[in-house]
Amino acid sequence: MPSSSPVQRITDPAHRADPYPLYAELRRTPVVRDDSGIHLVTTYWEIRQLLGDPRISSDARNLAPGAKSLLASDEDNPALPPSFIRLDPPEHDRLRRLATRPFGPPHSPHRIHDMRGELARTVTDLIDGLDGRGEFDVVDDVAYPFPVAVICRLLGVPREDEPHFRRMVDVVVAGIDPGEDDPERRRTIQQGRLELGQYMAELIDKHRRAPGDDMLSALATDEGPEGSLSTIEQISTSVLLLIAGHETTVNLITNGMLTLLRHPEALARLRQDPQTAPAVVEELLRYEPPVQLLPQRTTLDDIDIAGTVIPKGAPVWLLLASGNRDPHRFTDPDRFDPARTDIQHLGFGFGVHHCFGAPLARLEAQLALTELARRLRAPRLIADPPPYRPSPVLRGPRHLRVAFDGLDHGAP
Repeated sequence: MPSSSPVQRITDPAHRADPYPLYAELRRTPVVRDDSGIHLVTTYWEIRQLLGDPRISSDARNLAPGAKSLLASDEDNPALPPSFIRLDPPEHDRLRRLATRPFGPPHSPHRIHDMRGELARTVTDLIDGLDGRGEFDVVDDVAYPFPVAVICRLLGVPREDEPHFRRMVDVVVAGIDPGEDDPERRRTIQQGRLELGQYMAELIDKHRRAPGDDMLSALATDEGPEGSLSTIEQISTSVLLLIAGHETTVNLITNGMLTLLRHPEALARLRQDPQTAPAVVEELLRYEPPVQLLPQRTTLDDIDIAGTVIPKGAPVWLLLASGNRDPHRFTDPDRFDPARTDIQHLGFGFGVHHCFGAPLARLEAQLALTELARRLRAPRLIADPPPYRPSPVLRGPRHLRVAFDGLDHGAP
């Protein structure tokens, strides 16, 4: 292995276009201890075990003294406390239940289903806008504006505010990436979180005074058996929902289109039979997951995993994308195969932190990829590999230029 450490190699943008050979190398050892003290868990069953282990904490406050410098945490701003994905039970569970009430079962079982028609119209309109063009950018023209429009509609965020909050979101998302504890970087991230929190606070107040049928109104006014979220909890939860509601879906759709264009037989099959879309998306979540790793976990006790003891208070990185390509779990894991019958991937995590927005992300990706496959005539990549965003956590192309010979119209 080269002299640079595993953590340095994972975070090196040079590996972004194809990190999988590096993951395969690291998987030779289920638990890799980096010189920095970070323990990298690389194999499927060990990752899944730890995702369900209550001795693994998502709360950065449980890091051993001195370990905080290994991560540039975006949660240290006292003006905006951690969202529930950075907390442990029982507080995590309470906040998650309250956030879920206006989103899905059991209290709002039809929320996503009832949006299907609106989602389909949104993606159709976006693709209609490509008519008369010989090429387009999957990111700028479809994969970004589609989930942004959806999350704005779902939350009750004015669509015209998108350019304003996009700048703040970009700063906050940068805080998800691991990095050295650079004071200037930390100040920039904290300022971005504060600005985004202030924006959401003003918006929540408007919805409290004039409620609608959106999630911000529900978060501001809902009084369930467990009470309601405090004002500061409403703000941190709404910031999380705004970011998580579109950032990962952008990558899922873009990675999906890139993969389909690299596998024309799968693209042709989806074009001919849109009913295969759910299987395509599930295989994409295994093969090219939008969330590649979870870098902010901490052991609450000494844990023996695959013969290696991770000490209490140690930082742990769970390499989800590596686990999804583990040959001890998946047959021929480096092959994109939507016909797989056993596909219990780690694309949405596992355990108490399993992504509760997964049903919406699945539906958005199915609709977008199906319509792109159905309507684009002779689509082909202009550059392969495309330029990638620098993030090793939320991995996806910054742009994906595609040439095509025209659009097919009419109902599917």
